[in-house]
Amino acid sequence: MDLLELLAHPVRLRIVHAMSGGRVLTASQLCERFPDVSKATVYRHIGLLADGGVLEVESEQRVRGAVERHYRLRRDRAVIDAEAAAALPVDGHRRVFSDAMATLIAEFNAYLDGDRADPAADLVGYRQHTLWLTDAERARLIEGLRAAILPVVGNQASDERRPYLLSPILFPVAEAP
Repeated sequence: MDLLELLAHPVRLRIVHAMSGGRVLTASQLCERFPDVSKATVYRHIGLLADGGVLEVESEQRVRGAVERHYRLRRDRAVIDAEAAAALPVDGHRRVFSDAMATLIAEFNAYLDGDRADPAADLVGYRQHTLWLTDAERARLIEGLRAAILPVVGNQASDERRPYLLSPILFPVAEAP
């Protein structure tokens, strides 16, 4: 299974999101984070991510006669490079986008179902804006977004930090003929 196919699945994307920030989690802990997904499904997708090199085993310990593995995300393997994205056919982009949106909806529902959900206090945003841009303006916009996002992408999980999911989406709007 290639990396794009491996990552382009809603459950596997949710696992990757949960493992971000340097977190080390067990399969049981991941199952607790996804009560809407069966344990067997979570275990199967953890196995696929581990086999694909996206997750690695940090440590193992015996718990009640079974081996419990602690997994860590390999950030270098959890990224689709520009070359792979460019090689994707149109229907492939449609499928990957659909999987990403399914993941986003599942993550948002999990947030809303949680005890700490407070969209107003958390400044939850899901606005859409139509922007009229030249190629140069679009390039500057993307550069500015990268400049704002990249300094915090590598933040590690801590007691003071709460994870947020940021999903910038930019595409040309289809115009009427």
